[in-house]
Amino acid sequence: MHPQLDDKRLASSVCKDFIQALELCHLSNWARLTGGCNKYKNAMNACLHKESLARSAQNREGAKERQVKRDEAMRAFFDD
Repeated sequence: MHPQLDDKRLASSVCKDFIQALELCHLSNWARLTGGCNKYKNAMNACLHKESLARSAQNREGAKERQVKRDEAMRAFFDD
């Protein structure tokens, strides 16, 4: 299962080519119902997963930086 693929996500995503390929494939009901679009969906899911991992790593780094700043502020507050 993939997240909702709205216009906002499509515009900012590096996976927009995969998303568009899947949407084009889904225009054909026969291909959609018989598994003809599975390769496009698998490629899109892999791309979205890589994007999610990169976003998580970036958020983790930001959280570490904020934690260091908070710890320094708390140390400075209690040392005074």
